[in-house]
Amino acid sequence: MTVVRAAGPVNRFAGGPADTPGRAYSVSVWESVAAPMVAMTAALAGVSVTPTPAAPVDAAPVLTSTPFGALPGQRVTHTVTISGAATLTGARITFTTTADLDGVTARAEPGWCDVDVRTVVCDLGDVRLAAAPTPPRVTITGRVRPGAAPGTLVRNLVSLTAAQLPAADPLLASNAYLLPGSTTPATDPPHEAAAATTDPAPGRSARTPIALAVLVGALAAGAVLTRRRLRQRRALPPHDDPAVTTRRPDPM
Repeated sequence: MTVVRAAGPVNRFAGGPADTPGRAYSVSVWESVAAPMVAMTAALAGVSVTPTPAAPVDAAPVLTSTPFGALPGQRVTHTVTISGAATLTGARITFTTTADLDGVTARAEPGWCDVDVRTVVCDLGDVRLAAAPTPPRVTITGRVRPGAAPGTLVRNLVSLTAAQLPAADPLLASNAYLLPGSTTPATDPPHEAAAATTDPAPGRSARTPIALAVLVGALAAGAVLTRRRLRQRRALPPHDDPAVTTRRPDPM
């Protein structure tokens, strides 16, 4: 217990009358410690400094892929430029892709590049975007490696870092597409083509009903003509009968 003395005589008994002059008020230890802490916190709160957020960097990478949606075996060119008006110290462009590139080459203006089948890293050095006559440029060329399955996601990603842009918070640009085609294995096309060209059964089955119909129609027409001819013969006059002859009477 901590005893706080007031002016006048001290009463050390907590149970004394409330109106006793010079009463001693006992408080717990944590209360005596908390009061100075609260006062200190209040004092510090009045003089604390709020950190100012860093100004955004006026720079942005721009990625262009030509042709966009390149297929396996097709040649593709990725062009990266940096727009803006900032001054970058130790600028670096990193390009990654999910599709392997064969015969990949890269050129940086300004700077130099280190290439791999899926990653290209180009160090541009110090760049003053506002004063440059043309924006910095990185050109990456290669052929998409054959063998990628239809439906595969091809994603191209560019990151820009510099002293003003830490590696933990780079500026990004990207594009992506799916390789066309079904993801299920296709049937054997040559076998299907051979079956379609060597099996004439569907053609014969389609022509047979037509031939039968023509034959039946011809037989019916022949029967009708035969009946008409018989009726015509029966309707001929008697003088046409070869068994009956006529002669003039003998004048003698």
